[in-house]
Amino acid sequence: MSENSALLLIGEIYIDFTLPTTGTSSKLRLGGIIHAARGLWAINASYAVAAICPRYLVDQARHFLQELQCSNFIWLGEVKGAPNVMVIRDPLEIGDQNYEDLLLEEKYCEINDGEANLENYSSCLIFPGKYNIGDLKNILADKAQISIDIAYDIPDIDILSPFSGQISALITSTSSRFFLEKASDDISALLNCLRHLSPDVVLLKENRGGSRVFDLRTDQGDEVPALLGQTTNSVGVGDVYSAVFTYLISTDVFGAAWKAARAATCYAQTTYPDDFRRDVQRSLALTVEQMRDLGGTNLSWHVRRLFPIYFAAPDFSYIDRTYIEEVINALNYHNFLLRRPIQENGELNPNSAEHHMHKIYAEDLNILSQCAVVFALPLGRDPGTLIEMGVAIANKKPLVTYDPLQENANTMVIVGSTVYSSNLDICLNGLFDVLSKLQAGNP
Repeated sequence: MSENSALLLIGEIYIDFTLPTTGTSSKLRLGGIIHAARGLWAINASYAVAAICPRYLVDQARHFLQELQCSNFIWLGEVKGAPNVMVIRDPLEIGDQNYEDLLLEEKYCEINDGEANLENYSSCLIFPGKYNIGDLKNILADKAQISIDIAYDIPDIDILSPFSGQISALITSTSSRFFLEKASDDISALLNCLRHLSPDVVLLKENRGGSRVFDLRTDQGDEVPALLGQTTNSVGVGDVYSAVFTYLISTDVFGAAWKAARAATCYAQTTYPDDFRRDVQRSLALTVEQMRDLGGTNLSWHVRRLFPIYFAAPDFSYIDRTYIEEVINALNYHNFLLRRPIQENGELNPNSAEHHMHKIYAEDLNILSQCAVVFALPLGRDPGTLIEMGVAIANKKPLVTYDPLQENANTMVIVGSTVYSSNLDICLNGLFDVLSKLQAGNP
């Protein structure tokens, strides 16, 4: 296979270190653009890698990529001043994953001029990093088709201006600072911001809510659903999506997104490469039409706040708030509109007058009636929370119950809940699924 036909991956190689949690051990593996390489290997793609990494990683990365059928490894640049180790606190992306790039403030990159001949590659996917992305302009072919994952490390979109006119795809996600600053309230703001770079396609990855693809050449778009299952590790899932999408984009823009989403789903469900590759090839044996027929979960970022969520929990100031803050942070991270009755209507004390209790009771029920879903956290078998759950069941309102301490594993609670689990990841998936069905008019 010639270099000209291979997709060139450009970016940094990291060591990913996932911290241990209760019930899970730590995880250490090559990361950065290696995640994207695993995705291309899984679909038997022809690809090469131009890597920026510390000197100590070069031989290991080259050998590992040879095992992943990488046709050429180019040590494009050296990371200095830092080990390029990424510490990850939340591998499931229940909320903010809290990535920490060790010694980030001391880190800098130097391009290896002697190794920087990339002119033989007609297609490339760039993952920006600490290096100067503008330096790539002079070492890539003038007519190369360039895709750029702008989810991270793009302080100013104008630094991509030198590539205007040769950009095949710009790819971002709802967790990126760029998206949150430019388009958190309106998707058209994102598209308008990127149009001056003249990309053919814009891909927006929306986590558990699916993704959206916009073909700016035809002003057509498509929504690709998520396939929600139990997440094993979400680190690098977006990189796999970007790589598979970019590799397939020349044949069918929207079909590429549907296939790439399937590959990304497989990556989230295992960290064993051979299992991942097997699952991808099984999944991509389906036609795009069959994938469409099977459907999935569609809940775009901008739609989520149209479905208020009632938080049934002992959301009081005087209790251990560990699990409460976990839920609040997770739902805020995913852009849900969380209604917290205790915070909105006030926190009663044991000596509150009866008329005041009646007032708060009525106000809380009024909020509940305005909400599309009840998300319950019945810590300590809190009676108020359990009653609110009963009201939801009686009114046939979807109820997602997160019971981390398994204090409420009762038939009425389990069967009465639309989703019941001691695992917040499962409850989040259930919430996305419930609201996706409500949006589709199929509760």
